[in-house]
Amino acid sequence: MEEKKQTKRNHVERKKGGLITMPFIFANEICEKIAVVGFNTNMISYLTKQLHMPLTKGANTITNFNGTASLTPLIGAFIADSYVGRFWTITVASILYQIGMITLTTSAVVPGLRPPPCKGGERCEEARGGEVGILYFSLLLTAVGSGGIRPCVVSFGADQLEEVDGKQGTKTYKYFNWYYFAMGASMLVAVTVLVYVQDNIGWGWGFGIPTIAMFLSILTFVVGYPIYRHLDPSGSPFTRLLQVGVAAFRNRKLQIPSNSNLLYHNHHIDDPISLDGKLLHTKHMRFLDKAAIVTEEERVKMGEELQKPNLWKLSTVHRVEELKSVIRMGPIWASGIILITAYSQQYTFSLLQGSTMDRHLTDSFQIPAGSMTVFTLLTMLITVALYDRIFVPIARKFTGLDRGITFLKRMGIGLVISIFATFIAGFVERKRKHVAFAHGLQDHPASTIPISVFWLVPQYSLHGMAEAFMSIGHLEFFYDQSPESMRSTAMALFWTSISAGNYLSTLLVTLVHKYSAGPNGYNWIRNDNINKGKLENFYWLVTLLQVVNLVYYIVCAKLYTFKPLEVQRKVVDSSKVDEIQLVNPV
Repeated sequence: MEEKKQTKRNHVERKKGGLITMPFIFANEICEKIAVVGFNTNMISYLTKQLHMPLTKGANTITNFNGTASLTPLIGAFIADSYVGRFWTITVASILYQIGMITLTTSAVVPGLRPPPCKGGERCEEARGGEVGILYFSLLLTAVGSGGIRPCVVSFGADQLEEVDGKQGTKTYKYFNWYYFAMGASMLVAVTVLVYVQDNIGWGWGFGIPTIAMFLSILTFVVGYPIYRHLDPSGSPFTRLLQVGVAAFRNRKLQIPSNSNLLYHNHHIDDPISLDGKLLHTKHMRFLDKAAIVTEEERVKMGEELQKPNLWKLSTVHRVEELKSVIRMGPIWASGIILITAYSQQYTFSLLQGSTMDRHLTDSFQIPAGSMTVFTLLTMLITVALYDRIFVPIARKFTGLDRGITFLKRMGIGLVISIFATFIAGFVERKRKHVAFAHGLQDHPASTIPISVFWLVPQYSLHGMAEAFMSIGHLEFFYDQSPESMRSTAMALFWTSISAGNYLSTLLVTLVHKYSAGPNGYNWIRNDNINKGKLENFYWLVTLLQVVNLVYYIVCAKLYTFKPLEVQRKVVDSSKVDEIQLVNPV
């Protein structure tokens, strides 16, 4: 009777998750992205026009904030994987983000919490003291909130499709495509409707609408709690990785056996962290294999303690391979940094370029400069749809792969496209300045230059196409190649590459501004007037870095070894033996 109850309980548990959860997760993602993007897209305008920050200070504030918000996911992932699980991490982090948004919205509405407007030809008063303190406090809260949302929401959605059947790979790869599509669609609303509200109606409503959207995001996500598939946290992944390193160092003088079957395996202690199958032994980084050598001392102790080893002295092969997997992902992780450095210019210098150009669609309506990213998003959405519906079926006929091409090749294509985006941006900037000088407007940074803002469309669109290839491929790579028990942490690695890219952008801007300075105010990046600067040189410097990065990536991709995984497929008929197969993901 007890066995029947257990079988029935397991049957109910298996029904949780699946496609029925997708409306809740996608609705959450749509509302959350409307909030986050509406909050950030036009921030450079808020900092320079409302808080009167100098251009370089405002640009660096944004990239520093984006960098911090992309670094905190390491903390959120650690908490989710080790202690409370992904659902509660997302929920609590969303509430913190909500508080941060309410704080910033309040500062935008209450006149006493920001500097007074500029008066005539007088020097604008820059925000200081408590005004800057409120800004940084709200940004800090949103950065901490992002740390819990970003690494968990993507993997939480993929967890709902982690079914042990032959279509798992297809479902997860499609999930990443359509997750990014839903995200892009919501961002499209943010960079059009919300930026227009901020520029034409006011920052109170401009920040207030995203704040309301964030509240709806939390509400939608929590409502779906009963039908989600909840995976229990499996202990600190960082502790396990450290244990392997310590055990390998302790056994550094031991000889590695020629037969890997003689290394330590223990399904009992590995089962909770390997529901989808054990990682098989690889011949790379053999020094770490020493962590799985069973010494005579440990053999005696395990006999006395019912086969429970001291994991600081002895690790299983599966745990050793977890550390190897993380190390192997490192070089591929680093290749995404320069891409973000190039991409981030859309929200700083490209936006400022657009603000000086003719943005009129009619005599009475002009496009907000912050809305130019609509071309990035539209191109990204179109590329994702065409990739999924046309490119993959055609590529599948030639490669035999269900996903069309490997995610490594997909990432490489994105890196190539991104190079062209930044390269073209430099020529567009030269064209913009040529028109400014031709009409004698080089000394009037506030005047509109008679050149259409649509000259910026190619660089924005190419960045969107690059993102559809590189960013989705990067996400897919981290989820697929990370150890099963570390998927939130793997998503955090994705965001840390974004963090590093934003910090590198800050460093580049600072160094270029410092070392390109010359007599009579000459500078590549001018705070007072970009018409007299050499912004195109900055774009081409980033292009050169991207070319070097592409060569680096090709070498890393050629040398990369996919993780080998032993998958146990549970069959419905209990009289049949579990089928075990070796999976080498591509």
